[in-house]
Amino acid sequence: MEPVREVEGRAIPFGLKNVDTDVIIPARWLKTVTREGLGRGAFETVREDPANVFDQPEFAGAPILIAGDNFGCGSSREHAAWALLDLGVRAVIAPSFSDIFSGNAFKNGILTVALPQAAVDRLLEVATTDPITIDLEHQTVTTPFQDRFTFEIDPFRKHCLLGGLDEVALTLARDSQIAAYEARLAADRPWLARGTAVPA
Repeated sequence: MEPVREVEGRAIPFGLKNVDTDVIIPARWLKTVTREGLGRGAFETVREDPANVFDQPEFAGAPILIAGDNFGCGSSREHAAWALLDLGVRAVIAPSFSDIFSGNAFKNGILTVALPQAAVDRLLEVATTDPITIDLEHQTVTTPFQDRFTFEIDPFRKHCLLGGLDEVALTLARDSQIAAYEARLAADRPWLARGTAVPA
């Protein structure tokens, strides 16, 4: 997982409330065996409108998505996070998120930033013309117009995102402790290490 320290660039001013995971990535895309290419299906129903914000040239590859309240509700499909990543999104700003979506986003290296509706409305306005910067270390969202909004984040999630630590990396970070435990177990219960039956 790539570290997330600062996400800067154009932000897609989506703003729609109660966007569920079926809107983020429709069910027909769930049959894939790879994460690659899911960006093509991201917001497929929204993108049927030729004037949709996702296909406007100025937002191509935008690393930030600004959404409305209750973003990511609905089913627990992890494909929603994969589709956003494949679309180029590294952070989502909204007034609130579904807990399951927020967890899936975190595990895949996407920063979710919850801000009050008034702040989101201001960022939606700025996003139409200018870039936005999210600084995870200082927990701020800023604009070129001196707007500065602070956000809260779970300290553990912040640590993992800053370090690019997924569950595998967190486990490997304790390699020496795991090896020491395995050595003690082999000494105390050698039959487990050999895979033989417990002695009578």
